[in-house]
Amino acid sequence: MNTKNHSEDWAEEDDDGIGLLELAIILKSRWKMLLAVPIAAGVIAYGIARMLPPTFTAQTTFLPPQQQQSSAASALASLGALAGLAGASAVKSPAEQYVALMQSTTVSDRLIDQFKLMEVYEAEYRSDARKTLLKKASIIVGKKDGLITVSVDDENPQRAADMANAYIDELRQMTSTLAVTEAQQRRVFFEKQLRETKDRLTAAQRSLEASGFTEGALRSEPRAAAESYAQLQAEVTAAQVRLQTMRSYLNESAPEFRQAQDRLAALRGQLARLEKANPRGDDNDYVGKYREFKYQETLFELFSRQYELARVDESREGALIQVVDVASAPERRSKPARTLIAAATMLVTGLLLAMAVLARHFWRVSQQDPRRAERLAALRAQLAQR
Repeated sequence: MNTKNHSEDWAEEDDDGIGLLELAIILKSRWKMLLAVPIAAGVIAYGIARMLPPTFTAQTTFLPPQQQQSSAASALASLGALAGLAGASAVKSPAEQYVALMQSTTVSDRLIDQFKLMEVYEAEYRSDARKTLLKKASIIVGKKDGLITVSVDDENPQRAADMANAYIDELRQMTSTLAVTEAQQRRVFFEKQLRETKDRLTAAQRSLEASGFTEGALRSEPRAAAESYAQLQAEVTAAQVRLQTMRSYLNESAPEFRQAQDRLAALRGQLARLEKANPRGDDNDYVGKYREFKYQETLFELFSRQYELARVDESREGALIQVVDVASAPERRSKPARTLIAAATMLVTGLLLAMAVLARHFWRVSQQDPRRAERLAALRAQLAQR
């Protein structure tokens, strides 16, 4: 009795469901077509791929300049408030910055003009040529070794190599004019401060020479007091500069920022007490101008020392770009991958054809089977209502 029930269940399952054996039988009945059509499609795809113009890929690899400990680090640390100036402008990821420079509009335009890419890419607008160049050029930073690889695709193998090497040349030119490295940034900063301080020092010197002095000014012995005042005022200025720089990369709630604020407040307090203890009057006009002169002189000496140290570090660091592999004209094409295209075409064609054969078979069966025909009619009615 149980055997009879199981037989009826299996028969019902075979009638209502689709088994793998049934699929295999259906596909086997059309095996010649399922084999011949994908092969023919693959052969046609391979022939079309051979007709496509070949693409060659040229590669060059270089080692970007490394950020190193500068000889000015200890000197900056000894200056207290100025210790964070150089570190504040340090680049977080130099390699990514070099990649951004090579992908910049400036470099792209130079390459477009040098290799006449408007004509090569048949671009109507320069912006279109830039987009095409960015698609054909790949710049990747190695995660393990830190090397930067520049790859350029082009139909001309020699032009592909020349363009890859041109990226390195343009990067060298940009790094020679921009402050990219830590030493270059320090040099630019102190050069600006030195130039401004020199002008103020000259003005203070002229004012001091024109002021004259009195007997009271001589008795006040301004030299030691003025030098002390100038040194303290220089520290206040340096602390203000550092605090302003820290705002660009730290929150005001950060411990380092609060510490810098406390130091600036303490220095201002000392300066206020010193000014209160030495009020300026008519006899102290010379003393005040002497203080200003010594203040500017102290700042000038400080910035001069740091400027020279930055120049030494810059000459040592250089923006040295060390090329590991120079791009040469590739001998073999990289695209199109004809075999891969043919294989993918055969696979996709075979799958689509098999689906079409199965769909055609079950459509015919559904038309002949009253139950399936009834279900199909009900489905059509529901779709029509929607």
